[in-house]
Amino acid sequence: MIWFDTTKSGRAEHRSGLMRVSSRLRAELSARAESVAGGSWVDQAQPGDWFLTAEVFSPAERPGWDDLLAQRPCRLAAIFHDAIPLKFPQITWPQSVARHPAYLKMLARFDRVWAVSEASRHELLGYWRWLGVVAEPPVDVLALGADFDGSARVVDREEPAAKALLGLGILEPRKNQLLLLETCEQLWNEGLEFSLHVVGRTNPHFGGPIVARIKESARRYRGLRYHAAVDDRVLGRLFGEARAVVFPTIAEGCGLPVLEALWRGVPVVCSDLPVLRENTLGGGCLLAPVNERGAWVDALRKILTDDGLQARLQGEARSRALPTWRAAAETIAATLGA
Repeated sequence: MIWFDTTKSGRAEHRSGLMRVSSRLRAELSARAESVAGGSWVDQAQPGDWFLTAEVFSPAERPGWDDLLAQRPCRLAAIFHDAIPLKFPQITWPQSVARHPAYLKMLARFDRVWAVSEASRHELLGYWRWLGVVAEPPVDVLALGADFDGSARVVDREEPAAKALLGLGILEPRKNQLLLLETCEQLWNEGLEFSLHVVGRTNPHFGGPIVARIKESARRYRGLRYHAAVDDRVLGRLFGEARAVVFPTIAEGCGLPVLEALWRGVPVVCSDLPVLRENTLGGGCLLAPVNERGAWVDALRKILTDDGLQARLQGEARSRALPTWRAAAETIAATLGA
């Protein structure tokens, strides 16, 4: 039996990357095996069972967990996302910064961990070694699925008549929407005609000034559209209308929007980060240096005006190999013996 953790994901109303991982893994695991359950597990779990979590937590948020880790009612497995709160505390929600050290320590007491990228795996192992952890659990890389809503992969579509860019991600400094706005404003001032759709909920601690800046820019540039929240149906439509997805992020654990755009056959312009290269080097992507506005202006100008480049990237996006959530679930189930 696999007991799947739904403590937060079961009541979450937003669609963060972490919630996407939880919901899609649980759905695929449940579809392939009757031995997957959610809900209360402490009193029902047997020693041969597994508890699997893709959530982030701390002892303060889950009282009694230190005792559970000591008593071990069953075996424990986890999906590890990133160490961003420790690397960028100045632009991370304070609660996450306070929670993360204890969370990483607790993961060292699990029986098995999957990291969402090789970069995240390296960060986790490095932190444990810095702590002096003697007995590390096995840490493998789990390729997250590109098929974000379970729809069939797009391998052929007509190029939209109007040129549109799509930016995805929670509105916060890490996602770098301000750089994206400045870049697009320069291109609009040059006379390029295109639209930019910015999609994302607002970080309650850092996002307010970004929302204000987007609204101010939208009053001056008619090509800017802001979507505070959309469901998967609307997101699918926006993918279908996009010439490219733009992702100027500063730091990621995996970078799901890159994979999800490629699944929809849409080229990606994204930051040249090691973690993103794990998914971009297969094709369909144009990389730009992190935070270098001039390079981003050049990259977006190319994707908007160079039809040959755009066609090549689009062809690569539609033909390259991409991971699926079913494959991720099969990896977990096979490893856990479910």
